[in-house]
Amino acid sequence: MRGPFWIDQRDTTYIFPPVELALDEPDGLLAAGGDLTPRRIINAYRQGVFPWYSSDQPILWWSPNPRSILIPAQLKVSRSLRKQLRKQPFRITIDHCFKEVLQQCAAPRSYTDGTWITAEMQAAYCELHDQGVAHSFEAWQGETLVGGLYGLALGKLFFGESMFSRATDASKIAFVYAVKQLEAWGFALIDCQVASEHLKSFGAIQVPRNRFIEYTLQLTSLSPHPLPWQFDEGFDPLVNTGHSDG
Repeated sequence: MRGPFWIDQRDTTYIFPPVELALDEPDGLLAAGGDLTPRRIINAYRQGVFPWYSSDQPILWWSPNPRSILIPAQLKVSRSLRKQLRKQPFRITIDHCFKEVLQQCAAPRSYTDGTWITAEMQAAYCELHDQGVAHSFEAWQGETLVGGLYGLALGKLFFGESMFSRATDASKIAFVYAVKQLEAWGFALIDCQVASEHLKSFGAIQVPRNRFIEYTLQLTSLSPHPLPWQFDEGFDPLVNTGHSDG
């Protein structure tokens, strides 16, 4: 029997159905229902599953095949972006305003009026941030927040969720800073969930779901990086960074 399966809110095992039972169309839909308690969300990510739904839907849980990932050591930065990085047009911080980054990521985009980062999702991920599991990287012009991204860190795997930009290259530069600092901390993988041309330009690749699950089981079992998160002294995002044409 294939998904989607119904998850009762009263379920306290927090075990999801095997990801191999997810639908092929829509790709990766595994289950519906449940709740967004920190324990359920964390267990979902550890099992290769993440929530993604609209406000007019029940909570939907996904595990697409293939899975888009980025190996930090294989990050590619275009020549034009490297030039921008050298100019240091933004001040980049970590965990300075997680809630604001989340709100900006949830704001309507030019191509749609809707958002999958519902009020319920925002509250859940803010709670995960309070627990030291969810983190944000921010780009500033003066005292104005102009870009950023957020995600979850379990062990040595960072699950990227969303990013936003209000100034040219702000989210891209924040992303480069994030990837290179995570690499320095021993993170071996960044989950990008679903492929996009934007992420491919940074070196993201697709791997079979079963291989991603193997990575997930191994990396999430490792010791997490200690709190608080802050950039290493003398950190330089251009050190050991490959480049791509452009």
